[in-house]
Amino acid sequence: MANPVFSRSEAFNRPPKPAGYGYPQPGYGYPQQGYGQPQPGFGYPQPGQAPYGQPGAPMGYEQPQPQRVGGVMTLDDVLAKTAISLLIVFAVAAAAFMVVPAELAIPVAIGSSLAALAAAFIVGMRAKISPVGLAVYAILEGVFIGGISKVFETFYPGIVMSAVLATFVTAGATLAAYKFFNIRVTGKFRKMVTIATMAFAGVMLVNFVLAMLGINTGLREVGSGAGLLSIGVSVLAVCLAVFNLVIDFDFVERGIEAQAPASESWRAAFGITVTMVWLYVEILRILSYFQQD
Repeated sequence: MANPVFSRSEAFNRPPKPAGYGYPQPGYGYPQQGYGQPQPGFGYPQPGQAPYGQPGAPMGYEQPQPQRVGGVMTLDDVLAKTAISLLIVFAVAAAAFMVVPAELAIPVAIGSSLAALAAAFIVGMRAKISPVGLAVYAILEGVFIGGISKVFETFYPGIVMSAVLATFVTAGATLAAYKFFNIRVTGKFRKMVTIATMAFAGVMLVNFVLAMLGINTGLREVGSGAGLLSIGVSVLAVCLAVFNLVIDFDFVERGIEAQAPASESWRAAFGITVTMVWLYVEILRILSYFQQD
């Protein structure tokens, strides 16, 4: 596991099919020939033949399996639904960026981030991701992105467009590397990324509570005056977001291979959207280190 959104569905967690999958193996599903069992050539159909004169499949080929009712998940479905989710986030973020006053941007960002976090848990923990639930999450996340972007843009003009471009370039490069270099996600890699991500989230939660109490730990400072600790934490966060994106791609590939129901494409879109939002926020923070105060 890594992204808990995918971990809730069995279809995204099945092991890869072994070589020769789909062909009967001796002792698996077919009885061994023996005393009292029908033998080929004594009035019974030969292997690959259908009984009672019905047309059969050629030797070495299995009969086609019935199609799953409602269709199966495809890459096109995942891409389309992910685009819809990210478009909602982008549209709401743009509206919030233009409407929310600069003096209210921080309270709006904090409030919407907490609401989006709660929505993510509620939507992600359901057995089936609904388009409505995903839309609600995307709207809340859009308000958060718009608010936090307004804060950074107020202090560092032009940083938002750079962060948006860098986020999509990073995601595209990650996907290209995953496909063209044939990156294989092992169980050990997934476990390490999961532990590191959970530990990072726990530390950030404690840091957020301390910041609300007026205690500055130096972990999440912004701007050119940030220390090496803040820069190191942000670099680590971007690396973790990229690693999680690789695992998300692997989950999607597993789901397509396992012929997950078409409805699971909403879960894939939800998981990728969560990771993309995190990646954007961390890139926005890193870019602030190179801006003039």
